[in-house]
Parts: sequence; structure tokens; C-alpha cells
Amino acid sequence: MVACSSVSSQSSDHTDTEIVNQENDDKWKFLIKDNSTEGWHNYLGDSNTGWQVENGILFTEGKNGDIVTNEVYENFELSLEWKIEEAGNSGVFYHVVESPEYKRMHETGPEFQIIDNENYPADLTEQQKTGALSDVLAPNEAAANAVGEWNHTRIIVNQGAVEHWLNDKKILEYQLGSDELKQQIAASKFAELPYAKVQSGRIGLQDHGGPVYYKNIKIRIL
Repeated sequence: MVACSSVSSQSSDHTDTEIVNQENDDKWKFLIKDNSTEGWHNYLGDSNTGWQVENGILFTEGKNGDIVTNEVYENFELSLEWKIEEAGNSGVFYHVVESPEYKRMHETGPEFQIIDNENYPADLTEQQKTGALSDVLAPNEAAANAVGEWNHTRIIVNQGAVEHWLNDKKILEYQLGSDELKQQIAASKFAELPYAKVQSGRIGLQDHGGPVYYKNIKIRIL
């Protein structure tokens, strides 16, 4: 487990000027404000998430459950930074349908996979590595920084066209509802689930049981 003090010691990669410029751009909405988890809640739960925010860093030490935004999004660009520890695992979900009939986010929402490609204690397929549409489509290259370093992810969803970006590299693109995607889903663990079937939903962050850290989470509507 990582103590809260380790979070407060982390320095931001952004200059003060850059942050001010971002905040003055009214096209972007910051999803972490005032060092609180306001605007988020546990999937199928309430606002007492168990996740914490310190110095603008949203984190879980593990076993606090997945969280989703209160708001639903359709066409958007999501930008955030994240880091994991050795053997870590997490993910960013989008178009999550929150309903009691779906017990987990991954039953409906596509996932930008976040994982320690090198040290995870299981053999990973290319479709399970960082930046993948988890278990469905592999990224075209490994672009993650070393474990413990911050990474920048962008997810763009516009009229069903999806792009995964990692550290300024576009590593995956696909079309929701396409025959190609349907074929890949049919060959995955999601074959019998209502996965990637809707055009809007919540943004979700996964607690896979270990520490994960997020910051500078912002979204703009397209």
C-alpha cells in the first residue's frame, strides 16, 4: 500500500502558466476540482468513493471500487495523466452504461487499458497491453513511460470514431458499430455481453486492487 504522503510529494509536469491557460479555455471542463471527488461516485454506488484527492492527484490505494462520472458524455475529447506502480493494472472506461443489470463497468464500456506490460504477474496478449481497447484491439506500438512515471492519455470519441493517444502518439483507432469491431468483440471475452453497443455513457476509472494515480483530468465536448 502507498501512504497518502507519497502522493503529496509528487510534482506536476505542467508549469503554472500552462495550467492557467488550460483553465481559461472554456472549452475544457476539469473533472477534479477543489481537491475533492465531487462529480464522481462508485459504480452502482454513492459519492463516498474511498478514492482520495491530494494536491490535485486523484488516487486509490486499492480495493475501493471503480468510480464513474456523475455526467454522461457522447462525443468528447478526454485528456488525463496517470501512473501505476510495479505490476499495476487500471483502465479508463467510456460510454459506461450504469444499471443494476450490469455488475461491472466492462460489461458495457470500452476500456483504454492501463497495465504494467513488463511486470504484470500473468502473460499478456497484445490486446491486453497499455493503450489497447482491452482484450479486443491491440495498440500499434508500446508508448508508455517507465512504471512510476506519469503518462498522458487522450481518448477522442466523435460520431463513433474513436482514437487512443498515449504520450503524444496515436496508438489505436477504430469505429464503433463497424463490422470489423463486431468481429473482434465476438472473438473476445465480451462476446456475450452488451459491450460497446451505445453511443453515450459515463467516464469510468478502474480500481483493480492496487494503487493508481490520475491528475489533470479534463474533457471537452465535440
